[in-house]
Amino acid sequence: MAQGFQNIFKIPELKNRILMTFGLLAIYRLGIHIPTPGIDVAALGDFFDSASGTLFGFFDMFSGGGLSNLSVFALGIMPYISASIILQLLTVVIPYLEKLSKEGDEGRKKITQYTRYGTVVLSSIQGFGISFGLEQMQSPAGDPVVLDPGWAFRIMTMITLTAGTSFIMWLGEQITERGVGNGISLIIFAGIVAMMPTAIIKSFALVGETGIQPLVFVFLIVMMVLVVAAIIYMERGQRKLPVQYAKRVVGRKMYGGSSTHLPLKINTAGVIPPIFASSILMFPLTIFNFLPQEVIKSNIWLEKLISQFNPTALLYNFIYVLLIIFFCYFYTAVTFNPIDVADNMKRYGGFIPGIRPGKRTADYIDKVLTRITLVGAFYVAAVCVLPTILISMYGVPFYFGGTALLIVVGVAMDTAQQIESHMLSRHYDGFMKKGKLKGRR
Repeated sequence: MAQGFQNIFKIPELKNRILMTFGLLAIYRLGIHIPTPGIDVAALGDFFDSASGTLFGFFDMFSGGGLSNLSVFALGIMPYISASIILQLLTVVIPYLEKLSKEGDEGRKKITQYTRYGTVVLSSIQGFGISFGLEQMQSPAGDPVVLDPGWAFRIMTMITLTAGTSFIMWLGEQITERGVGNGISLIIFAGIVAMMPTAIIKSFALVGETGIQPLVFVFLIVMMVLVVAAIIYMERGQRKLPVQYAKRVVGRKMYGGSSTHLPLKINTAGVIPPIFASSILMFPLTIFNFLPQEVIKSNIWLEKLISQFNPTALLYNFIYVLLIIFFCYFYTAVTFNPIDVADNMKRYGGFIPGIRPGKRTADYIDKVLTRITLVGAFYVAAVCVLPTILISMYGVPFYFGGTALLIVVGVAMDTAQQIESHMLSRHYDGFMKKGKLKGRR
């Protein structure tokens, strides 16, 4: 492994991509600490300290800590993800967008452009709503969070938060294009990892302050390790369909006659389903948490509904599981087309033993993929929900929930795999292999 890490810096292009990724992520983390103008940061901090740590910790996790001090990046990348969800869903029902999705790079560029416009619109709406909510907030001592409320503050906050999200969107696209890994996922990954040291310190403090038994705390740590191991095992899990290529003669040479396999991942969608599901559930949570307390307390049904949308409540987790299962199937259907795979196999003389080439092969691949995706969907839902419920019972910070663990481990594995591919394509041993440097051929 040590030799593999040394090999990274022997490939100039890969080294530059990694440095570019770290540099852009550092810019993102720097912006997290720039507060939005017109905010009393001390009063806002007191308000969040007195509020529900689990609920606001959930928001803070996806904003990378930008919400607790209402930085210019307080909305995080979630409006972009929400816009992506809307565009992908519309692609299924609107023929024009479906046509664009099949036009290759030019069509994808057009859809990306529409996604950017949607991001700006959603950010503006959320930013404007947050500005109203901030004017209602007060610290426990009665100090207002907003120094000078009014339309000037609302418009300025809307523009600031929209610009911040647009800049994060640009950073994510630059990381994807010029760096290593998926930029949007890495931005969420960086925010979660940056908050983990603080969460660890708070967890140890809770052992003494709240009377959590040390054995219980050790049990939770062991459970986290087991969850990480389960994530690694399942993310690497595949169903290998045997593929046989018939012999064919081209000129005086004979080709084919080889056996290989078609790998189908148990979790083809990766960390996208929990990210998408969390993004959708943030809408009602955002609205509820910025309503005036007088309005909430005056309506008992609204108060009960808000309590059920807490990340540890039964209704919230039930909807969360359904959304995860839906997006596991939806994203798998978007990224993997059995008909195209079957046609490509048939074109090159490949077939699955016992299955006719063409439509029968496509139906068989779709049947197998549907079954293993169900297993993957339940695995993702279990990882995201069960540890969170168990940990919340003992008052441990929400940042250690299953969603955060899945995102951190999943994104780390995907990024490591991309780095490995870069190294192997240039005839270097990856850091997941043992052996000496092979050198260039």
